[in-house]
Amino acid sequence: MIRTALAIAASALLASCAAQGVPPEELPAMPEGECKAPPAQDLVGQKATAELGVELLRRTGAKHLRWVPPRSAVTMDYRADRLTVGYDDAYTIVRISCG
Repeated sequence: MIRTALAIAASALLASCAAQGVPPEELPAMPEGECKAPPAQDLVGQKATAELGVELLRRTGAKHLRWVPPRSAVTMDYRADRLTVGYDDAYTIVRISCG
């Protein structure tokens, strides 16, 4: 009974917040340098190097580069200006994606 009452109260509170909305001027601005991964997909299979990192940023328009080693955990937060590049034990690029 108490759980049901709490669930109803929480739903009502969330609904009232959603109905109010946030004025557009209070929303955070999207970061500049939105990443576009398709122009770099032909680099999958290449060796991961600092020079290739510079080329990846140039091709994708990303502002930040995140190298992901094998068996590593990464945050799942989305950043439109970040390029994520996964590589294997031989430093061969296996995945290129934005976010």
